[in-house]
Amino acid sequence: MRQDDLTKQELLEIARRRGIRGRSRMTKRELVAALNRTARPPIAAAGNPTERRAVLTARLNSFVDHSVSCNWRSSEGHPCGLPVIRHERRCALHGGLHDRDLAVPATGHLGFETWPTVLRHLWLATYDVDPIGLDPIVCEMVWHLLNYLYFEYFRVDVEGAENIPTEGPVLLAANHGGAALPYDAAMLSLAVTNEMAVPRRPRIMATELFNATPTLSHFYRKVGGVYASRSDAEFLLRAGRLVGVFPEGVRAFQKPFSQAYHVQRFGRGGFITMAERHGAPVVPVAIIGSDEVHPALFSSQLLARLVRLIWPSQRVEEVAVYANLIPLPIRWRVRFLEPINPSHSGTDPDPLEMLERTEEIRQLIQTNLNDLLATRGSAI
Repeated sequence: MRQDDLTKQELLEIARRRGIRGRSRMTKRELVAALNRTARPPIAAAGNPTERRAVLTARLNSFVDHSVSCNWRSSEGHPCGLPVIRHERRCALHGGLHDRDLAVPATGHLGFETWPTVLRHLWLATYDVDPIGLDPIVCEMVWHLLNYLYFEYFRVDVEGAENIPTEGPVLLAANHGGAALPYDAAMLSLAVTNEMAVPRRPRIMATELFNATPTLSHFYRKVGGVYASRSDAEFLLRAGRLVGVFPEGVRAFQKPFSQAYHVQRFGRGGFITMAERHGAPVVPVAIIGSDEVHPALFSSQLLARLVRLIWPSQRVEEVAVYANLIPLPIRWRVRFLEPINPSHSGTDPDPLEMLERTEEIRQLIQTNLNDLLATRGSAI
């Protein structure tokens, strides 16, 4: 989307954020010209995919001491053999990490060459999964596979990863893209684990489609996914975890391409209530790419009724019909905004205040989406 395609009100909001004086007296053409003069440089990637992978490998290896082996032994006396976490006597699987919030591979790096080692531990079940079902080995293997999409295919560029708090409960609130698969959930998760100086493990919430479908629901929880319920989210926030939410819900996931990057209403603002109750800052996230991977031609209520006939628990009202089966190689951009701290930590907010803050976050994400679209150049 070019700046010429934005409304004057949207251009005024971008001009306000860039501190352009006299904007209220400008015509739309003058606003476009002023924004072009003060345009931000494009979000820069850390380098080509090989360089970015090397940076990630070095960062992950810095958490592991390869000179010392884990002192854990099985009940039969078999040694673990994995390297320990620095300044600990155990590896990432057997207590070296005091919680599953940190995303550190068991061997200290990602790669197919590590799979025989980690699969041995998976097969022998030498470690525990967390109460919601996250399996660190399955999560690590999927992380490595999806990085091919992240680095080589979608070439995801990330801005503002330093805005994510490195500890304590945090809510990531992102816009939801219309796609045949939840690519935005995967790319959001990878943007956190691949780009943060201290790689945290985000727990992305999903609706019934991914939690009530046999096999898929089991796998989704193993890779760190969470059912979109208040009880699951509050359990994780009490434990100081990083939780990702898409407040627009399923209606944004199934919207047609004509509504691409138009942020839908944020429900009743339940994520604000959870953030206030548990003292969690909210980090708004603007994601470009998800609405163009599988452009939706239209949304069908007839298909939605068929889905509900097969899966009665689904709440979907419309199902999108997509133009392509293979995802387009769209270049993604993810911008993490500054965290919004709770105003009354430990309490439930006033309903009116909750709705106001919800709308403020929605508008903030929309403004940043407009800014990213206006400055990104080619989508591919």
